[in-house]
Amino acid sequence: MAKDLTELLDDLHKGLAEKLRERLNSDEITAAELNVVRQFLKDNGIDSVPTDDNPLGRLVADLPFTTSSEISN
Repeated sequence: MAKDLTELLDDLHKGLAEKLRERLNSDEITAAELNVVRQFLKDNGIDSVPTDDNPLGRLVADLPFTTSSEISN
């Protein structure tokens, strides 16, 4: 019984990841869905460090803040 439950949960997790990826790659993803993707990644220990050559780093570079004190105010 436990093996069946583990397999079911694995399938559900995989299915959710696949659906989230489909939505992320669509031009119609909503802000709420982006938040679900973000939370799914966070819940699974997936994070990113901004660098000059990755999308997160480029996003940070485009923010209208120049210092950390401007962000906290």
